[in-house]
Amino acid sequence: MAVERLGSILKHLAPGNGLSQITSKNADDIVITFAARTPLTKARKGGFKDTSLEYLVYAILKEVNERSKLDPALVEDFALGNVSDGKAAYKLRAAALAAGYPNTASAYSLNRFCSSGLKAVADIANSIATGSIQIGVAVGAETMSIGGDALEKPFDEDVTKNSQESVDCMQPMGWTSENVSADFNITREEMDKYAAESFQRAEKAQKAGLFDEEIVPITTKVKDADGNFKQITVTKDDGIRPGTTAQGLGKIRAAFPQWGNGATTGGNASQVTDGAAAVLLMKRSTAIKLGQPILAKYVGSTTAGLAPRIMGIGPTVAIPKLLAQHNISLSDVDVIEINEAFASMAVYCRDKLGLDWTKMNPRGGAIALGHPLGATGARQIVTGLAECRRQGKKILLTSMCIGTGMGMAGLFVNEQ
Repeated sequence: MAVERLGSILKHLAPGNGLSQITSKNADDIVITFAARTPLTKARKGGFKDTSLEYLVYAILKEVNERSKLDPALVEDFALGNVSDGKAAYKLRAAALAAGYPNTASAYSLNRFCSSGLKAVADIANSIATGSIQIGVAVGAETMSIGGDALEKPFDEDVTKNSQESVDCMQPMGWTSENVSADFNITREEMDKYAAESFQRAEKAQKAGLFDEEIVPITTKVKDADGNFKQITVTKDDGIRPGTTAQGLGKIRAAFPQWGNGATTGGNASQVTDGAAAVLLMKRSTAIKLGQPILAKYVGSTTAGLAPRIMGIGPTVAIPKLLAQHNISLSDVDVIEINEAFASMAVYCRDKLGLDWTKMNPRGGAIALGHPLGATGARQIVTGLAECRRQGKKILLTSMCIGTGMGMAGLFVNEQ
């Protein structure tokens, strides 16, 4: 025991040990061999406004099947992160079968709010690590044109009468953004400046064609003003607003003046959006055996909780926890994707953690691209890995806040 304890102490003291450990390559590593996303489109207005959840999932899984060139019979499980559709599990199962996967593969859905896509990736990775399956596909998808996550009625009074935090779990997300702004003195000006930068980065990335390597075009049908359906192919994100400035955003009226200081607006909050992303995972040894390209290594993920009324700052508790688990620091991380649910929380997380803003959401985030709730956790992986490849960088950290007061973070190593 004494020898083991000494070894543990030396391991923690060894400089760079954590980084060398997560970047090492072993046969049992869980790796990503394919990762892609659909375009993200404005809910009720964009290219997917008339597209069902099952079709969106079918379309992205069809691309996984065709582009990965993996025998579909080898996939054993599908996990779908989705927030607003209680029938998502049915729809995933049907979509997988329609996409060419045999009925030998199982499927299920899960909901961990905004981190559902990352949770789906973590679930599949953990199933592979424990030997439950060998190959799986994690999907995040949301059609916010059809539904959202608002509560239909208050909680039972026996749940709320003895706990203010239980009551706070019912606060709409915009209310929590106002709480963050007021509690931590995040001004409207700071939020608009941050949001403008997000739009500008996304516009620059789109014009440079950087999103093209992330996106798989999706052919669907859209209803015109006369009620007639026509077939279209959606190829680009449509929420990016060219020419956005902080001055322009400053003219937008407050979205939730009834709940705070009026700092949160439609210009500095994430957009209501439709979209999907998918990630194919297996062990390194399996990928090598099957001749699959290894894009990245999944290192791990974690969750942490905090007060529901300030749910947006969840990354400030999840990120330090994950870094400590793997004995690395923020200086070791090359690209950081934090979900911009609201500029209030994004500014707070950036400043509280002391993040290098050049590393954080370099292609813009959910304010500019949109936030399809169940998809964003997986979409950030796709975007972050693409940016790592472009820069020739290795370590990707993703994180998001979670409704009712939680945060989740994931760690990946680029190998392309």
